[in-house]
Amino acid sequence: MLDTGVGSDARAARCVPGPCDLVTVPARHGLEAVDILRLRDGVGPVLHDRAGDTLGFLVPPGTADGWDLPGSACTQTAVPTAEGHGPGARGASAEPPVAGTGWLVPPEGAYTHATEPAELRAALGEAARTIAAAGRA
Repeated sequence: MLDTGVGSDARAARCVPGPCDLVTVPARHGLEAVDILRLRDGVGPVLHDRAGDTLGFLVPPGTADGWDLPGSACTQTAVPTAEGHGPGARGASAEPPVAGTGWLVPPEGAYTHATEPAELRAALGEAARTIAAAGRA
């Protein structure tokens, strides 16, 4: 799983396009969902862990409070400050907000600041159905 940086030092929270929560999913489901969201112009920035096991979708802050989709997790991320560390930062750094990750969809390549939770939930559901159907073929 991706380390959200909560409880770790501020180096895990470099500039992203603003405050966000992070929905993590297995890579296969996440890649399908990214494709679906790209077709609908709805994908925000997406992270991958270095091992390639997990993808993380940046979603609006507060999403973690009500996220309950089986097979995924949503956590609050450490939020950067104006100096690049701690609560509230914004900036042009291309550094991912979570230690040990890289960008699959960087902020400059995303359609939105953050993926809308309802759109992500629908895309993950469609991805699961697609993967299940492919397994039956």
